[in-house]
Amino acid sequence: MGTPAPSAYSKDRPFPARITENRLLSRAGSGKETRHLVVSIAGSGLTYKAGDSLGVQPSSRPEDVGALLGLLRATGEEPVSPAMLKLSAPITLREALTNRLALAGPTTKLVNTLSVKATDPTEKARLAALLVPGANEQLAAFLAEHEYADLLAEFPSARLTPQELVDHMRKLMPRLYSIASSSRVFPTEVHLTVAIVRYQTNGLQRSGVCSTFMADRVQAGTTPVPVFVSDSHFGPPKDPARDCIMVGPGTGIAPFRAFVQERVAVGATGRNWVFFGDQKRATDFLYEEEWLAYLERKQIARLDLAWSRDQLLKVYVQDRMRENAAELWSWIAGGAGFFVCGDAKRMAKDVDVALHAIVAEQGKMTPQEAIAYVKQMKKDDRYLRDVY
Repeated sequence: MGTPAPSAYSKDRPFPARITENRLLSRAGSGKETRHLVVSIAGSGLTYKAGDSLGVQPSSRPEDVGALLGLLRATGEEPVSPAMLKLSAPITLREALTNRLALAGPTTKLVNTLSVKATDPTEKARLAALLVPGANEQLAAFLAEHEYADLLAEFPSARLTPQELVDHMRKLMPRLYSIASSSRVFPTEVHLTVAIVRYQTNGLQRSGVCSTFMADRVQAGTTPVPVFVSDSHFGPPKDPARDCIMVGPGTGIAPFRAFVQERVAVGATGRNWVFFGDQKRATDFLYEEEWLAYLERKQIARLDLAWSRDQLLKVYVQDRMRENAAELWSWIAGGAGFFVCGDAKRMAKDVDVALHAIVAEQGKMTPQEAIAYVKQMKKDDRYLRDVY
């Protein structure tokens, strides 16, 4: 088979895909809302490999756009040219707010502008207090709790024109999601494992713009979803005879579903070991039936599970690694690849610490020798991470 011709679709020209399946993975009683989404890329010419990500360009909620228009006293038909978009011609304010600009994440620049334009003395004093030297932390905390609409609502005397507002806004960026399927099994589909983001700031209910775009606002089979494939260095071992250790709690399990599908499809002889964790087994065991079937068919050699809320003491994937240190080292010393996907701030760091400790202890190395060993694993593409 030759290399497929490149698709006409890319980040700059996304493909108008359709979501053909949107089902809840987490069960009743879960503290999370995690969904399995199937995106049809039939007819796009797009190709992907296990480990790649799908870029999704979302649209903002109509009610959020409407709130901003109301605060601006605008119709939405006003022509605007947001500087960062480098447009050849103006677009309507509604189009800019719906599809081109982020409605969250206001900056210090906007607070400065509102301070200059405010005519109400109380509002002016509040804004000035946020901008005094030494108030950086207070300002950062304030901005983290506010969206653009909140600022316009709290400081109504600082009237902005539509063009002034958009000049203070950032571009609405696509979101990348680890692909949870193998193209060998699903050549015209991309599967995603998505945590739907819903939260509260400034006393108001908020939602993640892209996760709720796909979960709530896209009509299955009809609404176009602009997508592109983002190529990644992340992927299963190139040698199908190499063992593969995968650590992916929560939605970090997504690429490893793709890895295992791929390795089964190509008849890889290397063993597969999956570490998965979440809050509760009864409500958060994502793709439970699939993993148990793989285990039963011996297509994965081991499945180690960590449930943080099922007992008094929290148990995480790194704890399961330590419990199986001798076996884990046996796999690693035998040439296994070690792959991690998920939260960069805590989980990936904790897993990295555990890996170094296991290499040092089981390999009878000094801490410095363990650091050098793990560094070599990275150079050899035996230790890869997809973290966010």
